[in-house]
Amino acid sequence: MMKRFVVSLCLLCAMAVPAICAAAEVHTVPGIERIEPASWWVGMKSTQLQLMVHGTGIAAFRPELHYPGVRIDTVNAVDNRNYLFVNLTISPTARPGTLELKFRQGGPRQDAQVLHYSYPLLARKAGSANRAGFTNADVILNLMPDRFANGNPANDNVIGFADTLNRASNEAGRHGGDIQGIIDHLDYIAALGYTMIWSTPLTENNQATYSYHGYAATDTYKIDARFGSNDDFKRMVQQARQKGLGVIQDVVLNHIGSEHWWMKDMPMKDWLSYDGSYVPTSNIHSSISDPYSSEEDRKLFTAGWFSQHMPDMNQKNPYVATYQIQNAIWWVEYADLSGLRVDTYGYSDTAFLSEWSRRLTQEYPNLNIVGEEWSLNPAIVSYWQTGKVHANGYVSYLPSLMDFPVNDALRTALSEPEGQYAGLVRLYEALANDVQYPDPQNLVLFEGNHDQSRLYTVLNDDPALVKLAIAYVATAPRIPQFYYGTEILMTSLKERNDGETRADFPGGWAGDKVNAFTGVGLNQAQLDTQSFVRKVLNWRKTQPVIHHGKMLHYLPQQGVYTYFRYDQKHIVMVMLSKNKADVELDTSRFHEILKQPHAALNVLTGASLDISHSVSVPARSALILEIQ
Repeated sequence: MMKRFVVSLCLLCAMAVPAICAAAEVHTVPGIERIEPASWWVGMKSTQLQLMVHGTGIAAFRPELHYPGVRIDTVNAVDNRNYLFVNLTISPTARPGTLELKFRQGGPRQDAQVLHYSYPLLARKAGSANRAGFTNADVILNLMPDRFANGNPANDNVIGFADTLNRASNEAGRHGGDIQGIIDHLDYIAALGYTMIWSTPLTENNQATYSYHGYAATDTYKIDARFGSNDDFKRMVQQARQKGLGVIQDVVLNHIGSEHWWMKDMPMKDWLSYDGSYVPTSNIHSSISDPYSSEEDRKLFTAGWFSQHMPDMNQKNPYVATYQIQNAIWWVEYADLSGLRVDTYGYSDTAFLSEWSRRLTQEYPNLNIVGEEWSLNPAIVSYWQTGKVHANGYVSYLPSLMDFPVNDALRTALSEPEGQYAGLVRLYEALANDVQYPDPQNLVLFEGNHDQSRLYTVLNDDPALVKLAIAYVATAPRIPQFYYGTEILMTSLKERNDGETRADFPGGWAGDKVNAFTGVGLNQAQLDTQSFVRKVLNWRKTQPVIHHGKMLHYLPQQGVYTYFRYDQKHIVMVMLSKNKADVELDTSRFHEILKQPHAALNVLTGASLDISHSVSVPARSALILEIQ
């Protein structure tokens, strides 16, 4: 951030003491500690910008600005005299440059103290407003940077950060993974067939413990120094883009960390929910969409704190709301992002979420944003998707949600025995709920993430079932997302245990005996699964019918779930079997889509098949056929 603090000592200058005057021009004064956002851009859709100015006694100063196309509209002091909120209008005619802000104390008197601050007003990247977000053509990799790869051991411990390296602790310790580690392995990620990276938060988390996961920010404009710098993050995005990979940033609106710099100098009494007092959230997601819920219950869900170490943001405060809206826009523009994933989405103030999603999609109409609403009830998840009409008049602009209901159906279907109402039929029935979503194909479907027990463990250490899950996520009418390590059958405990679920990716640390990036030390089942992921995801890249085609499915029979993805020119047939033996299925059942004798290409083997009358489905496998 460019900044310069200067005191103009007019009285001394009037006494004509050049040496003292010169010294005064470069003297740094702790009058302004920070201005946020750290920079801004010309040509944004909204012409309004609110600057949070923080510094000792700054409310006693009045800002001045003389810059073509930019004006100060209003200046608001608040309860804490160490803050000013300066509201600017940036006209469409404004040019990039440096806003030389003057903060004057004492009016026009000669003895006035003046603080100077150089604020960057930048040019936008060409086409920024119309940037493409992630779509159904993409496949997302969810990774946890602290546990993925350590590319720069020099930043494992940083002065001023209390939570230091402790690889002996999976549960709470930092392991040293960083941005450079991600950069070093972009080729591996791209080769597997991924097109998007969703990293858990990289912003500063200077918490005393459990700082590795990133969900308790202490500075939302700064990358954690143990991961790297803001410039490192930009470099990662740029290098990823060169390899065909976009980056989705994880955003936390609901809460901050208890060691956030605000906690030491709170802007206002009501900056946090419940005036900064710890009141735990109810965690009852239905409180918001329930037409019969009380205002008290709705407040307890959204205003209650996620945990004692994660203070809840009071987004009913308009300054908080504006700060968070601008922060999200700033990161998209600054880092050239391809999307946002919003943590604990429904926990934030409901009216704020409407405005936040409206402003983001106003600035970036094609940017995709996926919210985490961790509910297994499609009625609750669908409440937040744009286009949903509500009797209470609520309007959302959020394009996408994480599909927890189908995620749960998938894991259950593959881990339990088949039955009339159990097993693969759960997947068949789960999609019936698509009628509740305005745009079900824009949901993000995942086999696992950093908060869930590992897929391989949930499926009883059965590689064949893991491949079935991978095939389904890759071919279902959704945006697919996979968790790092699924491709090598990483394990955890069956019950939730974050430390085990977030174990180090082998090969990411010097001295690792197993290296999943190169394949050294992997067993045959791991190599086979890794190869399966590579084959399926790279095939998927070339299949618009999978990206945008319609869905037709049939009730599972003989232990096989069959569905089709199709458009006017192409048909892909997918058959998922949990049977312990091969099954021969009569294809006449599928006459409404297979209307004449057909040859088919087995995507996984390259073999040609005649499926005019029947098809042999191999035991415990996914059969993916391109109908010729």
